[in-house]
Amino acid sequence: MAELNTVARPYTKAAFEYAREKGNLDQWSQTLSLVAMAASDSLMTRVLSNPSLSGEQKADVVLSVLDAKADEAGKNFVRLLAENGRLSLLPEISVQFERLKANLEKKVDVDLTTAFPLEDAQQEKLAKALSTKLGREVKLTSQVDKSIIGGVVVRSDDLVIDGSVRARLAKLAEAMNS
Repeated sequence: MAELNTVARPYTKAAFEYAREKGNLDQWSQTLSLVAMAASDSLMTRVLSNPSLSGEQKADVVLSVLDAKADEAGKNFVRLLAENGRLSLLPEISVQFERLKANLEKKVDVDLTTAFPLEDAQQEKLAKALSTKLGREVKLTSQVDKSIIGGVVVRSDDLVIDGSVRARLAKLAEAMNS
């Protein structure tokens, strides 16, 4: 997994810098998301791994899903990836691109896990507190997992705040066994 991140990073940075310079971040985001989805499809994966197809043919297959949604630079980016045998990186490039875009726009996606559903007012209060702590606009996605017993678990990229009762009980059990 780390190798995939490492190999995708220079392509992502190049695409991001180009899109930022041209003011086309949203268009590139949509383009990369669409081709990443296509490249992740099981049938498309088999086509792209077919050694009898040239890089140009593989690029044409991927570009066929775009129709007129990509500008010439976006199409050239896909062709470059195909030429270098890197079309399989498209999903990772898309993820990294979205991360860079959110970073630039001072936005962050936060996954919230609770034992019970939260009311809208509680979610707003938590989103506001997280926004203050992280210094970014927070987009909250919540889910219910009764196994955490109580409290909340907050996840955002590499940040995890586990305030669940389950985690506290595990820490207590560990301390008692030490």
